[in-house]
Amino acid sequence: MENLYQAVKDYIEDHRSEMLAMWKDFAETPSQARDREAATKMADKLVELLKGMDMQVNEYDVGPVNSRLIEAVWGADRPGQPILFGGHYDTVNSSPVENPVPGSDNEFDGTPHFRMDDQGRAFGLGVLDMKGGIVISIYVVKALAAIGYEDRPIKLIFCGDEEIGHPKSTAGQIFMDESKGAACAFNMETGLIDNSLCVGRKTANNYTVEVTGVESHAGNDFESGRSAIAEACRKVTDIQALTDLSKGTTVNTGTIQGGTVPNAVPGYCKFVVNARFESYEELDRVNKAVVEICERTYIDGTHTTVDYHKKAFPIFECTEGVMDFWNFSAKIAERYGFEKLGHKKLGGGSDASGICAVGTPVICSYGVRGEHNHTDREYALVETLFERTKLIAAVIKDLAEYKNA
Repeated sequence: MENLYQAVKDYIEDHRSEMLAMWKDFAETPSQARDREAATKMADKLVELLKGMDMQVNEYDVGPVNSRLIEAVWGADRPGQPILFGGHYDTVNSSPVENPVPGSDNEFDGTPHFRMDDQGRAFGLGVLDMKGGIVISIYVVKALAAIGYEDRPIKLIFCGDEEIGHPKSTAGQIFMDESKGAACAFNMETGLIDNSLCVGRKTANNYTVEVTGVESHAGNDFESGRSAIAEACRKVTDIQALTDLSKGTTVNTGTIQGGTVPNAVPGYCKFVVNARFESYEELDRVNKAVVEICERTYIDGTHTTVDYHKKAFPIFECTEGVMDFWNFSAKIAERYGFEKLGHKKLGGGSDASGICAVGTPVICSYGVRGEHNHTDREYALVETLFERTKLIAAVIKDLAEYKNA
């Protein structure tokens, strides 16, 4: 075991410059989720690269709006359950500037420029979320190939519309279909700065609540008015009270609009609530309660309607299988002298949710570690590009010890 792991380490150390060059190339290839043409260029690059690694590549057209989903399998003819890598190649920012200057104020206004500073940080569009994770996935395969690994198939799935939740796309369903039956999965999303791995993610609902009342002059005809804002405020208070932090449920009224002028009793008010859940039981509880609250009337003459929109990702539930896989990963990290792994649940969604939903034990946030994704301050710790590649290769190398394998 030790000799094989040393061979993995040596391979990765010998290819540091190549890994950095690939990371730079990916980060400097625009692939904004809302720009099909740009994202398609990144997809083309990945397909060419993966085919060059003698991988069996399948490309899925996910619909007319977004770029395609790419599935690549190394060792497809091997027996046993495959090992899965999941993630996305699209990025958030989509406003490139002309003639960017490294280090300048406008450098990250959508600019896909890649640079590293003297503190060991890498910057650039999607460098953390999640082009670094794609590089890790590719070099895990390369390192395992170098030591003669032939135990089981390894499958990579990367989509081009994760950052916008697969709108008008079949990518989410394809992800779930192609994840069934895997022994385990590494979702290569943003690695957390504190070296924790993600073992659960919430789903969310947005509730749009509209209240109609009776508009009147606040000075001359106050009594005939029925304030939609006053009615809405009562409902906001009741809905906010549905928060239960002990169960990971948060309920937030994020926007509210109403009224026309200060001296008129408002006849209309609208507010939008975002609620996030770690369990379907809590989701059902809040859904029912919001409807009941909106059916309640505090001010006679007002009327309330509610419409809610479920987010694209299901709940990534922290199941026993997920924790078993995390425990195994933590054991391997300790065995080979890596920094101690933590675990936590996160509020944002990812395709780990779909992988988990079909029964495959998955850990998310296995990509490069860093902070501030989706902002112009996004950075990744350069050394973690190599550390995570070594760790994942070690986990796969010793996977025969994992009870699900």
